[in-house]
Amino acid sequence: MSNIKKYSSQTFDQIKHFTDEGIEFWYARELVSVLDYKSWDKFKNVIEKAKESCKNSGLEVEDHFSHVGNMVDVGSGAQREIVNIMLSRYACYLIVQNGDPRKEVIALGQTYFAVKTRERELEENYEQLTDDQKRLAIRNEMINHNKSLAEAAQIAGINDPRDYAIFQNKGYQGLYGGLGVKEIHQRKGLKKSHKILDHMGSTELAANLFRATQTDEKLRRENINGKEKANKTHFEVGKKVRQTIAELGGTMPENLPTPEKSIKQIEKELERKKLHGDKG
Repeated sequence: MSNIKKYSSQTFDQIKHFTDEGIEFWYARELVSVLDYKSWDKFKNVIEKAKESCKNSGLEVEDHFSHVGNMVDVGSGAQREIVNIMLSRYACYLIVQNGDPRKEVIALGQTYFAVKTRERELEENYEQLTDDQKRLAIRNEMINHNKSLAEAAQIAGINDPRDYAIFQNKGYQGLYGGLGVKEIHQRKGLKKSHKILDHMGSTELAANLFRATQTDEKLRRENINGKEKANKTHFEVGKKVRQTIAELGGTMPENLPTPEKSIKQIEKELERKKLHGDKG
């Protein structure tokens, strides 16, 4: 379709609805059109896969996929009821994760719903945290997800530490518009011994967390095999996260300010407070 190029992250916000209680949801019948599926039956297969993923995650499927009926005009003033499904944001995320990755709008949706789902997961406490607290929370998540990403990369055929360094660099290059580890170090004024992730603000860390989690899932979901394919995947995911940031009107990660304190310094300050019994 020629109009697929008109799709942006705003497309998914434009078809968002709210219940009387203010809870956001999407209608499957509207999402099927946005995701460029010609057949409802084919889209139902994707929904069923998403439901299975939801069940395997230990969540109640009915909490995220609520079947409803909508009345539609069939001509001459007559109406009939069609099956529709109210989808949570997480349900939409699972649907695009199980969709056809060759579709540009599916790839955009994968990043969009991943970003928004992660924000929603953190939202309950997130806004009350200071930036330092946000940085620590995301950095700790990043440590765990990087372990999983390293395992996924190993399964894909990246076993040598030097190859893994190249793999990681590709992800940064995709997200940072061509800048790799060395260039980011220089831009931030860091020493070689410094870890880049320890010198990022919460927004920059979040972008890298999305990059890591989505690459991890894509490598595993598509059973990607071979160093070149894995490197390309990491680069493309980073690039897609960058595209979504642009679509949402955000600041590119290389243009975000470098915090004065490193994660290590924040952790040391917290340790000192604990030693002195200061709970503030």
